[in-house]
Amino acid sequence: MHLPKEVEDILNKFQKAGFQIYIVGGAVRDILMGKEVNDWDFTTDAKPEEILKIIPEGFYDNKFGTVGIPTKNTSGVGFDSPEVEVFEVTTMRKEGDYKDFRHPAQVGWTDKIEEDLARRDFTINAIALGIESRVKSQESRKINSLTLDSSDLTLIDPYHGEKDIHDKIIRTVGNPNDRFKEDALRLIRAIRIATQLKFEIEIKTFEAIKENAGLIEEIAKERVRNELFKILSAENPLEGINKLREAGILQIILPELERCFGIVQQGPKHDRVYDIGEHSLMTLQHTPSKNSLVRLAALLHDIGKVQTVKTESDGNVTFYNHDVYGGRLVLQIAQRFNLSKKQTDKLYKLVRWHLFTVDENQTDSAIRRFINNVGLENIEDMMAVRIGDRLGGGTQRAVSWRMEKFNERIKQVLQKPFSISDLKVNGNDIMEVLNIKSGPKIGEILQKLFEEVLENAEKNNKDYLLNRIKELA
Repeated sequence: MHLPKEVEDILNKFQKAGFQIYIVGGAVRDILMGKEVNDWDFTTDAKPEEILKIIPEGFYDNKFGTVGIPTKNTSGVGFDSPEVEVFEVTTMRKEGDYKDFRHPAQVGWTDKIEEDLARRDFTINAIALGIESRVKSQESRKINSLTLDSSDLTLIDPYHGEKDIHDKIIRTVGNPNDRFKEDALRLIRAIRIATQLKFEIEIKTFEAIKENAGLIEEIAKERVRNELFKILSAENPLEGINKLREAGILQIILPELERCFGIVQQGPKHDRVYDIGEHSLMTLQHTPSKNSLVRLAALLHDIGKVQTVKTESDGNVTFYNHDVYGGRLVLQIAQRFNLSKKQTDKLYKLVRWHLFTVDENQTDSAIRRFINNVGLENIEDMMAVRIGDRLGGGTQRAVSWRMEKFNERIKQVLQKPFSISDLKVNGNDIMEVLNIKSGPKIGEILQKLFEEVLENAEKNNKDYLLNRIKELA
């Protein structure tokens, strides 16, 4: 495997300028694993202002010594489009004490690669590749499979990360308690990386994660969300969620889900008996979508059952309106994780309306109401959640014949779509009838009229609707 030209250019420029330059981070790990490299990061003993002299097109707007270098990637490993990418070149640094479980109180520059690697999180990320002629480290060896203008690259690996990659182990650099107290995000990062790479977490490292799990509350929720979404988008997200639960982190970041465990659906009217928490995990596992937000909806679809569980006189356990309560809960979760308005709307709809009736004999108006509730753009994802729900409940077939017929009915109705714009009245009519100015009330009345017409298409009559406007005012 040869390095991309853009990477070679950066290494050559720093070498010619008399500075050390190393490839670090995930790129080195991917190279050692024989994987395609998509992100290239570098570290150097050049200061930020010196980096900008070497590469004037770079930009520097942070206090951590990281200079961004825009580069057009048109060839080489991991470059499959001509779009501009940004490489990051960071001055080698050593760090002081951490005061907020996230950021070091002080950052100092260094010219020793070993000091820079010592501050990193896990051994598999504490490896560097440097040009042989400038590497002085004792903890190094040649990498002959990569070439750089006929010069070999040398691997610097003071914490035996290459062995841990070979053994598929996640282990902290040094004392795990120290590493997690420095940066509590590492608690969930360890589980995320293990999930993505299908690695195991070393015993002492995992015990330290459990011991320090409470520190995750010190981390901004959107940072936690980003790691959670990466776990959910992994090939086997169930492994990651189980690890989060075993470590005591799931209970902190998603207590609504944790409360589902121990609540059992059972009774004479239920074909299968299962724990709601376990069912939620299996729904996640079987949902045929790689979208992390859809998978989150699958994981959370039944959280409303905690508030609605009831045992009837015949011994049957019911959860009436759990979809309504679940919708309310995911709105709180979305706010806590700082999801965008669009993400929040999608998550809410997938949970709130997951209990839809599958009946091929439904009227066009009923089908349109379903489409209106779920959103045309979310129908495929809703079906994915339903499949996960079925398989997660023990059903053998992903899609029943009735579901297939229902999907056909949706396609038929979509061939003659209906929306608010198809009403025989509009906002101007409402303003004229009620003698009011434009505002939220206009939309509210239009929505109510639309819902009525969905139920009965004959009501889409201008005279009728004008009279209803007065009644709804």
